[in-house]
Amino acid sequence: QVQLVESGGGLVQAGGSLRLSCTASGRTFNSYAMGWFRQAPGKEREFLAAISSSGGSTLYADSVKGRFTISRDNAKNTVYLQMSSLKAEDTAVYYCAADLRRFGVRSNGYDYWGQGTQVTVPS
Repeated sequence: QVQLVESGGGLVQAGGSLRLSCTASGRTFNSYAMGWFRQAPGKEREFLAAISSSGGSTLYADSVKGRFTISRDNAKNTVYLQMSSLKAEDTAVYYCAADLRRFGVRSNGYDYWGQGTQVTVPS
């Protein structure tokens, strides 16, 4: 079992920055990959970024490449999503997820999910 708790969401003006955190407990954190997803009202859950267990490899969706950065601190059991140049269309609930077997972009490949944190960027 893995428990995930996100934090850091909130209201931010367009063009601003925000850093999300996700702290894990349960299994050894440096043994699995982590990902960030988001879901806006009326839309499907969207992959944003993933990071391998060691942190040595990352994947990004084209929609956030160059604006968002995923990182992890295995000593703190925490994965981060640094978001910059935020736009109104970034408004969504943001989720972190743990992938115990793979390192990928498909949401159905992830095994555990956090409860989500709301990010709102007013237009």
